Amino acid sequence: MRKITVVGAGNVGATAAQRVAERELAREVVMIDIADGIPQGKALDQWESAPIEGFDSRVTGSTSYDAAEGSDLFIVTAGIARKPGMSRDDLLKTNADIVAKVSREIARVAPDSIIIMVSNPLDVMSWVAMKASGFPRERVIGMAGVLDTARYRSFIALELDCSVEDIQALVLGGHGDTMVPLVSYTTVSGIPLTQLLDRERIDALIERTRKGGAEIVGYLKTGSAYYAPSAAAVQMAEAIARDKNRILPSAAYLTGEYGQDDIFLGVPCKLGEGGLKEILEVELTDDEREELNRSAQSVRETIAKLEGV
Repeated sequence: MRKITVVGAGNVGATAAQRVAERELAREVVMIDIADGIPQGKALDQWESAPIEGFDSRVTGSTSYDAAEGSDLFIVTAGIARKPGMSRDDLLKTNADIVAKVSREIARVAPDSIIIMVSNPLDVMSWVAMKASGFPRERVIGMAGVLDTARYRSFIALELDCSVEDIQALVLGGHGDTMVPLVSYTTVSGIPLTQLLDRERIDALIERTRKGGAEIVGYLKTGSAYYAPSAAAVQMAEAIARDKNRILPSAAYLTGEYGQDDIFLGVPCKLGEGGLKEILEVELTDDEREELNRSAQSVRETIAKLEGV
């Protein structure tokens, strides 16, 4: 790719920009933020690390979207972060307004680009971005399932004292307390998780996964997670930039898949050149389907709160 822009130069955005540059996913990496000096300073600092880290992606920062003109892909992290006691829904109206403005600017300067949405509440912000930008669903994708699945895998690895690389899993549904880790698709080097842990321990790991973001917020007090979220967004960006056809759980706009319509929901997606190439419909147990329907309903109810925003 020629240019990737990260919107928001806070912890998530700046870390994502650094990862994009270090992987050389684009010739140019741009950070945009409303706080003058922050994107310019962080970008310069990152570029000065290039001789040490060995990358040639040119990193720049700006407060103007004109600097992002012609970008192939945007990673959107703009918005306020969660604080202790806040739910993702508490961020709803403030971040919806921010994301709508950002999306219109993206459509103005890069009408053929792809958006990876990171701002919370994730599924709803993806919906806002698609409506505000006018982009087709193939070019607006939410980062949720990759992060949630990574948390699930990391907790299983701790429980079993094994490598995270040996754990395969899928977490679907909305990004929040209603997410749906699919136990039936969770294996450790091909061994079903149910053969290694009893249901009580599995349920405890699922609950910790659902509360994973809040657990970090509780520790940090004045901020939220950014290392894992940025890594998840950049994994999606790499799949698209390098046309890898990765099967990654992502928030996609559904038009009948899994019995859902006109909402973004975490489902298995094939990501490559052009963005979303395919949504895979996998078989679910009755309990998993019921949980996914509940998760979809929660997302739908949150979207309904946006009326008039």
